[in-house]
Amino acid sequence: MNAMSLTNHLLRWTLGTLTLVWVSFIVVAYLTGVHESEELTDGHLASVVALLASQRGAQTATWTESTRLPTRPDLRSHDYQQSLSVFVWNAAGQLLTRTGDAPVPAFDPEEGFATLELGQPVVAWRSFSRWDSPAGSERRKVMALLSLEERHELAQDISEEIVVPGFFLLPVVALVLGLAVRKGLRPLYDLSRDVDALDPRHAMPLRDLHPHEEFRAVVRSINTLVERQHSTLERERQLASELAHELRTPLASLALQARSLRTAGVDPEGQAIALAQLEQDALRAGEVLSHLLVLARASRTEMAETVQAMDLDALAREVVASYAQAAVDTGHELALVSPGPFTLRGHPVLLGLALRNLVENALRHTPAGSTVEVQLDPVAGWCQVVDNGQRTTEARGGAAPAPAEWGLGLGLGHRVVAKIAAIHNARFSHAVLAAPQSGWAAYRLAFEVDAAPAAT
Repeated sequence: MNAMSLTNHLLRWTLGTLTLVWVSFIVVAYLTGVHESEELTDGHLASVVALLASQRGAQTATWTESTRLPTRPDLRSHDYQQSLSVFVWNAAGQLLTRTGDAPVPAFDPEEGFATLELGQPVVAWRSFSRWDSPAGSERRKVMALLSLEERHELAQDISEEIVVPGFFLLPVVALVLGLAVRKGLRPLYDLSRDVDALDPRHAMPLRDLHPHEEFRAVVRSINTLVERQHSTLERERQLASELAHELRTPLASLALQARSLRTAGVDPEGQAIALAQLEQDALRAGEVLSHLLVLARASRTEMAETVQAMDLDALAREVVASYAQAAVDTGHELALVSPGPFTLRGHPVLLGLALRNLVENALRHTPAGSTVEVQLDPVAGWCQVVDNGQRTTEARGGAAPAPAEWGLGLGLGHRVVAKIAAIHNARFSHAVLAAPQSGWAAYRLAFEVDAAPAAT
């Protein structure tokens, strides 16, 4: 899927919005121009009629063809100069004066604006008429007319004068807006260049040189992610090195024992010893690989899954319940000591792995009759697994053997727990308790106080 440019995306939306506003402006401007031109011509007609009606000089002679004024097209030199026709009637309806090219309309005593259809062929005219006095035999009626075609041409001209500048303005505004968008996104280009230059193998943070607070927040988030990834990689390198060392020994032993079995002259007792050693080395290698898978799962969970609110008390109860039968089989007493809910934000899968490791190590490395407790303190923000047995890597006398799936006990489980603790910004430690459980061994996960609120 091709990546979309943020600059082009912003330009398309901005120019699209601008075009929509511009088209709306053009439509409104055109309609406004037409309306104003109509108001202008109507006002012009009314003004001409009012001017002529106010002239009460000598009596106007009866109009004849000989008294008609000659037409002077050369006098019309202004765009807004209109060709008006004027008619004057006396009170009896006799035409006294005629000016212009409009056909003579029928006499009508009514006053006001009207649209008349005159001539052959029929042409529409806009007219305004009024009497020069309310009553009397000497009063006159004055009418001024203007061709509707000329009126529409004037409206078209006014509208074009308003609209045409917009056609030249839109490309200029689009160009300036494009430059402004690119200029405004320059800090984002700089940040993208710095992010591209990051090397995930080295913990080199981004330079916090960006003046905008939004970009500073992004820089802080990226730097936090870089530090987190680098610390994860460092832990992975250390653990991988240790596990590789642990794996090298059983693999070498497997090769030696297999070679000895192929050697002729080995007595049955020696073959039994070699086969037993092969089994032990195979189990040892399998346990190392199991820990490698757990570490890979922890890394994948850390990077792919977000933390969530969880109850560590409920998780500890599940872990203790899952090992209850194993504790009975090995002769241990397994208990949970918790005041109640222990809420925090973390990865339930990883914390479950950590508790299982600690409980399993305690059951494996303490003799029969020992007590193993999972203790939680929501107020102080820690959980720990304690036992009162003497830790040993030798077989436990008097107790049933550990289940085969527990492995041989290589001491790598605590490495896994330490990694899970680091993922949760917790501290993993080992201590010997004082009274009232003097001499008990404790393996504690201490969380940040704000991440482990007091129990309800």
